[in-house]
Amino acid sequence: MIKSVFGWLDANIEKVFILVAYGAMGSIIFVEVIRRFFFNVQAPWSTTIPIAMFLWLTWMGTSYNTKKRSHLRFTEVRERLPYGAQFSCLLLDALVWYGFGAIVIYFSIEQVYISYDNFAIVQGTDDVMQWWFYMATPMAWSLLLFRVTQNVLHDIKSYRAGEPLTVQANLFGD
Repeated sequence: MIKSVFGWLDANIEKVFILVAYGAMGSIIFVEVIRRFFFNVQAPWSTTIPIAMFLWLTWMGTSYNTKKRSHLRFTEVRERLPYGAQFSCLLLDALVWYGFGAIVIYFSIEQVYISYDNFAIVQGTDDVMQWWFYMATPMAWSLLLFRVTQNVLHDIKSYRAGEPLTVQANLFGD
């Protein structure tokens, strides 16, 4: 039971966040455009909440594309490299992701804390806190680094077995 729940989360967590964020953004924008042009009214938060939701959409999308190995890739060059060089490039990718991820997480947690500590609210609202949206960055980057770790473990296993390495992105399949 627990294994199936974690398996489902592993396969779908980014998709759920992306779908919810994109659906919320689209719905708010659609409804508020109709209200503005037909009824001459508009919620004061209708231009700030979709922008804040975009943080969740983009960072979870980055994690998803890292999982699928379709984010920041140089496949044309790598496919022509020898097997050992391909593996070395994959390990170098992981090291760069870990370094960059540590920097992003460190500074984004600081931003979340500053926003939380100052009780910063989203413009146009009375009680929607900015830090709720800023949490997207450290959470998604933590998930991204987990995806990098999964990819590295898969690469090591493939390399040791002499199997072909995944240098080409497979965006539509699992």
